[in-house]
Amino acid sequence: MESQDLLTKYNIPVPRYTSYPTVPYWKEGISVKDWKTVFSETFKENNRQEGISLYIHLPFCESLCTYCGCNKKITTNHRVENEYMIALLKEWDIYRALMPESPILREIHLGGGTPTFFSPENLQFLINSILQVATVHPDRNFSFEGHPNNTTREHLDTLYQLGFRRVSFGVQDNDAEVQRVINRFQPFENVQRATANAREAGYESVNFDLIYGLPHQTLESIRKTILECITLRPDRVAFYSYAHVPWASRGQRLFDENDLPSTSLKMELYKLGRQVFIENGYQDIGMDHFALPDDELHKAWGDGTLHRNFMGYTTQHTSLLLGLGVSSISDVGKAFAQNAKSIHEYYNYIEKNELPVEKGYFLSEEDLVFRKHILDMSCRGETFFNPVYKKQIESLSIPELQKLSDDGLVEFDDFHAKLTVQGRNFIRNVCRAFDLHLLRSAQTQEKKSFSKAI
Repeated sequence: MESQDLLTKYNIPVPRYTSYPTVPYWKEGISVKDWKTVFSETFKENNRQEGISLYIHLPFCESLCTYCGCNKKITTNHRVENEYMIALLKEWDIYRALMPESPILREIHLGGGTPTFFSPENLQFLINSILQVATVHPDRNFSFEGHPNNTTREHLDTLYQLGFRRVSFGVQDNDAEVQRVINRFQPFENVQRATANAREAGYESVNFDLIYGLPHQTLESIRKTILECITLRPDRVAFYSYAHVPWASRGQRLFDENDLPSTSLKMELYKLGRQVFIENGYQDIGMDHFALPDDELHKAWGDGTLHRNFMGYTTQHTSLLLGLGVSSISDVGKAFAQNAKSIHEYYNYIEKNELPVEKGYFLSEEDLVFRKHILDMSCRGETFFNPVYKKQIESLSIPELQKLSDDGLVEFDDFHAKLTVQGRNFIRNVCRAFDLHLLRSAQTQEKKSFSKAI
């Protein structure tokens, strides 16, 4: 089958697999007592050996980017910073009480929203307050997301002094008309300045986020954006498919859907983007990620140590990822927990000295086995079947793998499955063959819950 035909065939609703089971299958109102127990157990088992990861959600943005599906709060009132930081540190204190010893921080990531909405002084206060009661792992990896319009040299210097060495800039698109429609006015000069400042400050890795499938994008405009961006030689690029989910993101309801690229054009945008990256020395890591050969992400992909979590692909792998802040997600391997999604509700929990957990999932043994299959396929391109779950593999996964194999995307036998070279462009679809929750669910639910693969 031709490449274009495959893209059309596999452009179906499918998860991004930053977790398994995926969020739509989690439960409301999980037992916080049970969550605390499994959190403490995981901490005791893994803190000294590998450390923990920390994700901090900073939700504020000064303006609404209408494409964005993230949890955010739009305001120009910077007085909100102090109240939110106090709540974050109280949540951290609640979790610290569940830790019998000082946590060893291996990974910190500041996400949003716009982390650089916060002043450098406040970010310094926040991170220092956390580090005062923690130990930093010698192999630590600290990173943050920055908006090119407001990431100052002071932001970069302050976070660098705190141990941050990676920064990700949300570029999205450089075309003026696309920026107008998505309400993200960002001159390329700002991207150039922010990148130059990061390099001068000593950052070891700079990532750009770009999006294909936005309103008014054309092949000419996306090529121009990518070629402009790679003149700055970002170490990594995340080339995301725009996920049009207006039922979940109110801002996207402002779009005239007639302005979105057609399915065929969107596929051409992806193919062109991928081609330009590869022609300019970037390696396709998989699931929207590209990296230069000397970047750690590329090296981890090559030596089989790549990992995937809620932050996407990472070179770090800890068994405990603690999420702080509104809507943040924590992952302790055997369970997930998600915080309240509104700031008002989040504050109410914190004021009562309670964990703001509202949703989550405790994994069964079957879930753990198939989570590993999905991680293995997405990070290493190969997985070996667990014989204990032969029945599920034969009845649910094999029929899907056979379809993928017929199209040249995987090779499999009775013991394992492996991506082909062509299959690397369809990792999400291949992972779907091991998603028992989705395979068992009704087709209508699948279509409603997830964005399309391309």
